[in-house]
Amino acid sequence: MSQANPLQVPNVHQGEPIPDSAREAIEALMQSGDLFRYTAPQDAPVSLLESEFAALLGSKYALAVSSCSAALFLALKALDLPRDARVLIPGFTFAAVPSSVVHADCVPVLCEVGENYRINMADFEARLDEDIAAVIISHMRGHTSDMDAIMALCQARDIPVVEDAAHSLGTTWHGRNIGTLGQIGCFSFQSYKMLNAGEGGILVTDDADIVARAVIMSGAYEHNWQKHKPAPGDNGTELEEAFARWQNLLPLYNLRMSNLSAAVIRPQIPELARRVADGRKNHDYVAARLNAHANFHVPAPLASEERAPDSIQFNLVDMDDAQIEAFAAATAAKGVKVQIFGRSSDNARAFWNWQFLKDLPELPETRAMLMKACDVRLPVRLTQGELDVIADILLSAATETMARVAA
Repeated sequence: MSQANPLQVPNVHQGEPIPDSAREAIEALMQSGDLFRYTAPQDAPVSLLESEFAALLGSKYALAVSSCSAALFLALKALDLPRDARVLIPGFTFAAVPSSVVHADCVPVLCEVGENYRINMADFEARLDEDIAAVIISHMRGHTSDMDAIMALCQARDIPVVEDAAHSLGTTWHGRNIGTLGQIGCFSFQSYKMLNAGEGGILVTDDADIVARAVIMSGAYEHNWQKHKPAPGDNGTELEEAFARWQNLLPLYNLRMSNLSAAVIRPQIPELARRVADGRKNHDYVAARLNAHANFHVPAPLASEERAPDSIQFNLVDMDDAQIEAFAAATAAKGVKVQIFGRSSDNARAFWNWQFLKDLPELPETRAMLMKACDVRLPVRLTQGELDVIADILLSAATETMARVAA
């Protein structure tokens, strides 16, 4: 344990301030009143964000929408899946993922997730042959499953892959940006993510037909799709033909992003690389301290993965239920709220709480993991001193809990 730190427990729910450079764009929007993305004939803030984000990820197209949940829903609708199509998802994800499947008139199928928070590949492969029409891979809390194996299995069966990369902006796999490995990648701009607009989401793809369908269904009524930019180096013919194929043939769900949200997001993009580096450094520092204690285990990243974390997850080792509950109470009393995913009757990340699903399966491996898996936010703005405060509390709570048991 480090020496006692005089710093107070940091507020881990407070993000970085929005860059001052956003103020001018926001003020201009407030003066003009042009908050609707399709008001301007061209180069509206949302349109510029889409171009900048696609370039950042190395994708041909991007569509900004109201949330990552909206992006996931539109991704499934854009794949033109039949009603009641079976969509395979991990058993460890946020409730918005199975919800998006339900909203798209499809049926979620859950697979096991292991102690390292990644998909159990044997169970995944077995369930792929259960009449699966599409797959959503949730990189939950930024942990990347074996994307080489996943893509090979899905490509061999001609099953499209959607990446839920809500927690993974800045993460790479073999140097490629997460979110660009599958047919569609979906990201979040919610306040706890690397780019913060309070709410918001975006999807990326290289498929003109997919993005055309998604754009129309997002709310590009009449010919507003003409204000969406073609990919760089493309004369627009491919995209224009795709829009023409689907004009008036798709329902409108009106999931658009406003110009105000885009004006908040765009100035943060130049900050992303620094935030990713700071987040990784912070995570690895705390992980090293926790892994030195017998009752903690922070799973290591996979060899092909470069993570971009803004939180830390760890498993409690050699603690029974009473000890785990005592540890959680001790950390809370010291000022650090530890979320243990499976130990709440309403935690939206515990699959058995998704009571809106029919015939919920039992996933014993995933359940066992969730009952001892802990989650603590580590905003990238934290100093090493603040990280030590958090680590000291976690370590002392575990030591005191186990000492009481021994006594």
